[in-house]
Amino acid sequence: MSMRRVVITGMGAISALGVGAQALWTAARDGRDGMRPLHHAEAEKIRAPLAAQVPPDWDPAAHFDARRLSMLDRVSQFACVAADEALKQSGIDLHKGDLADRTAVIVGTGAGGDTTHDEQAWQLYAGNSGRIHPLTIVRLMINAPASQISMAHGTRGPAFAVASACASSNHAIAQAMSLIRCGMADVAICGGTEACFSFSALKAWEAMRVLAVGACRPFSADRTGLVLGEGAGMFVLESLDHARARGAHVLAELVGAGMSADAADIVHPDPGGSRLAMHRALADAKVPYDRVDYINAHGTGTKANDPVETRSIHDVLGDHARHVLVSSTKPVHGHALGAAGALELVVTLGALREGIVPPTLNLDAPDPECDLDYVPNVAREKRLRVAMSNSFAFGGLCAVLVVSRWQ
Repeated sequence: MSMRRVVITGMGAISALGVGAQALWTAARDGRDGMRPLHHAEAEKIRAPLAAQVPPDWDPAAHFDARRLSMLDRVSQFACVAADEALKQSGIDLHKGDLADRTAVIVGTGAGGDTTHDEQAWQLYAGNSGRIHPLTIVRLMINAPASQISMAHGTRGPAFAVASACASSNHAIAQAMSLIRCGMADVAICGGTEACFSFSALKAWEAMRVLAVGACRPFSADRTGLVLGEGAGMFVLESLDHARARGAHVLAELVGAGMSADAADIVHPDPGGSRLAMHRALADAKVPYDRVDYINAHGTGTKANDPVETRSIHDVLGDHARHVLVSSTKPVHGHALGAAGALELVVTLGALREGIVPPTLNLDAPDPECDLDYVPNVAREKRLRVAMSNSFAFGGLCAVLVVSRWQ
C-alpha cells in the first residue's frame, strides 16, 4: 500500500529564548544561548548554577483568560501557545468542512503537570492543609496539553499524549506522521512540551549527578553534564495532497522516522539502540546514508551520551560520517527533556531553510572519542538537502526524524 507524503506547514515554540520559533532559530544560528542563573524560590538549595528557563517576564495572563488559565499547568500553557503559533503560520482553517474531524493532536511530555503536582503535594504534606486544589487532576494529567489544544481548536480526530522521557517529542511527531500516512488523519498538531522546574524535580536531577557544573559543553573533553531547559515546540503536519489543495506554504517534508529500544540499561546509553533507530529512520525515508548533510544531535554534554552517539553515527554513516555536519543546540535552549526533540526540530528546519548549520557552543577542548565535525562555536553556511534529528532517552528509548528541504 502506498503511503501518503507528509509535509510541515507550521511551527511554533516557546523556550529560554522567549516566545516564538524565530527567536529560537535566530539564537541557535547566531550562537546566543538562553542560559541564566536558576530563577526559583528555593534556588539557594539547588546545586545547579545555570538553567534554560522561559524568561521570568513570561505572563500567561497575556495569552489566556482567567477561567482557562485556572485549568492550565505551565506545561499546558507552553504547548497551547506554541500550537497557536504553528496553526497561525500554517494558515489552515480547521473549521472548513469536516477538517476538524480529520485533525489529530499528539503531544509528547516527560513529566506532564509537574509544577502542579509539586505545589499541591507541598501544600498537602508541608502545609498540613488537608486539602488540595479541585482542578489538580486536570492540570497535572499527562494528556492535558493534548486535550487543551484539541478543545481550544475544536479538533475531533485522534488526540493523545506520548511519554518517553527525552524522546517524547520525536515519538509524538512520528506517530502523527504515521496517522497521516495511513489515512487516519489529514492534519496533525504535534510536538512536545515540558515545564519541570519544580523543587522536587530539581533535587531529583541533582541527585543523579548529571547536571553541569557550569556551561553545557557537548562533545568537549571538559564537559560536565547537562543544563535543564523548558518550553515547547509544536508543528502542523499535513498530507502533501491536502497542503497542495489549499495552496499551503510548505516548510519542509517529513520523510521518515525510526524508533527503537536499547534493551540494555535504564540510564546508560547503548549504541545498538541509537544505531538501529537511525538505520530505521533512513530506511523509512528511503534516503541513502550518503545524502545526509546535517544531524542535530541529542548531544547532552554528559560523559556517557556523547561518545556513544558519536560511535553510532560512525556505524550508520560509515566513511560519510566524516563529511556530515553535526551539532548539538542544547547549549542554546537547554535539555528540555520531553520538549527537547521539538525545539531541536525547529532549529533543524531553520538550518534546512536558510542553509546555515547552527554551531555547537562551548566546544573548546576536542575529545578524542568525539571525532566528528561538530561545527564548533561558529555557524557554517551549507546548502542542506536532508537532515536528521536524534533523540535518545532514559530507558533506552530512541527516536530519530528525517526531514528534507522543500524545493
